[in-house]
Amino acid sequence: MLNRVSHLLPLELKAVLERLPDTALAQLEEIRIREGRPLEIGLRGQSRFATADGALRLSAEGAYKPTGDLCRKLLERITNYSLYAMEEELKRGFITVAGGHRIGLAGRTVLDGGHVRGIRDIGGFNIRIAREIVGSANPLLPKLLDRERKTIRSALILAPPQQGKTTLIRDIARSVSYGFWGRGVEAAWQGRKVGIVDERSEIAACVRGIPTFDIGPRTDVMDACPKAEGMMMLLRSMSPEVIVVDEIGRAEDGEAIREAGHAGAAVIATAHAYDLTDALGRPLLRSLLEEGTFELIVELRRSEGGFRHRVVSAESASRTPAAREPTAVGAAWRDGDSAPAASGSQWGGAP
Repeated sequence: MLNRVSHLLPLELKAVLERLPDTALAQLEEIRIREGRPLEIGLRGQSRFATADGALRLSAEGAYKPTGDLCRKLLERITNYSLYAMEEELKRGFITVAGGHRIGLAGRTVLDGGHVRGIRDIGGFNIRIAREIVGSANPLLPKLLDRERKTIRSALILAPPQQGKTTLIRDIARSVSYGFWGRGVEAAWQGRKVGIVDERSEIAACVRGIPTFDIGPRTDVMDACPKAEGMMMLLRSMSPEVIVVDEIGRAEDGEAIREAGHAGAAVIATAHAYDLTDALGRPLLRSLLEEGTFELIVELRRSEGGFRHRVVSAESASRTPAAREPTAVGAAWRDGDSAPAASGSQWGGAP
């Protein structure tokens, strides 16, 4: 995983990371660099501190501490030596580089009329390494199908950060675009036109408008575009049958999703929420579920052995947070069951 972002790293930091054990490098997800403070490594949802000789520890004691000069060199590399050119990204607090890797930034904010105009004195970086796992949606996809219309149903995928939401919807887009629906009668269905709104350039990882991840032959991407605007632009110009969007949360996102539904497009969206109960506490998500804008809710979980999901019908979910009785879709967690009617499945080896 390190080789995907090694070109961004100052030589001293790269040397430290290359000394990590091979097993750690294979599981590397995050590199957190904080000026003058211990170097933190994210490994499959776990956190460790790295020493200068590549050892990993639970304790921060004795960990390698990046210097101010190293952080300055890192910032120059990720901005291609032009902070001015990255002004819009700095305002949002992250920069997405080629390959879909997102680098979060922390420092002193610059305000203009009470609004953040940018970040200066940057001393904290979080390099999140994007990964493409072809087939990661296979256990889930059969449970999302609309067999009458021979397509996918609108679904909202819920999980806290770093649970694999983006990786999952990328693979859903790929499968739907190719027409990889499953092994039954669905195998004869043709692929559908997919539109991706990739506000942070993480789903398709476009470089100059060209996706670097495999998102399928029938997929169009609105790259680095606000979600609501991008959905409306796709509906007007590209006639998508399925729209894929990551991390909805604003009122305008909800309006665009409603409009997509009225236009006959299915929407696959993600949102930050620990579970369904949390989602129902957010006014936008609750209204979308109560209105039936989404037909299904998917709760995604990361576990030591991989990933699990649970699919719940929006009709039963919107009654009360506690009303999660089994439905035709299924609401209980189960491991290792990938049949279409199953309630959940273990995702061994998923991101």
